[in-house]
Amino acid sequence: MQDEVTNRQQLTSKATNIKLFITDVDGVLTDGRIILGNDGQEMKFFHVQDGKGIKLAQEAGIEVAIITGRESEAVTRRAKELAITEVHQGIKDKVATFNQLLSKYDLDSEEVAYIGDDLNDLLLLRRVGLALTVANGVNEVKEEADYITKKDGGRGAIREVIELILKMQGKWEKLL
Repeated sequence: MQDEVTNRQQLTSKATNIKLFITDVDGVLTDGRIILGNDGQEMKFFHVQDGKGIKLAQEAGIEVAIITGRESEAVTRRAKELAITEVHQGIKDKVATFNQLLSKYDLDSEEVAYIGDDLNDLLLLRRVGLALTVANGVNEVKEEADYITKKDGGRGAIREVIELILKMQGKWEKLL
């Protein structure tokens, strides 16, 4: 019980500082499936509650960014719908993009939350103030995470962590 209380206090301490929320796409903002049509068109599934969570974070003054290794018109379109201006696709070195964002927004790494699900997310998860992963993330990522969502990627996990951050910052009730 004491460990649970201590972990909750540490999580609250880390969440209180968050000013930038960065998400991966495949397996986090989506369920990880990539559907390729005969015409070459790529389709992804996004969850509406995740979108609402992103809008709430923005309303609370938290900047939202996407850093993903793949490029997709579907991601570009969804980001535009959600007014996410920091959209970085086709990124091989997520840490370099992260460092650019820190500089641009004059932030320390402790003021950033990142959610990822796979091995290519490990280096960035080790650098942020609040490391997050989804319930269906790989074990190596779960070992690095400060918080593992109850929901799978693409199924409301983004909303879950944003709601958690906003509640710990005392902003949730004001947004409702």
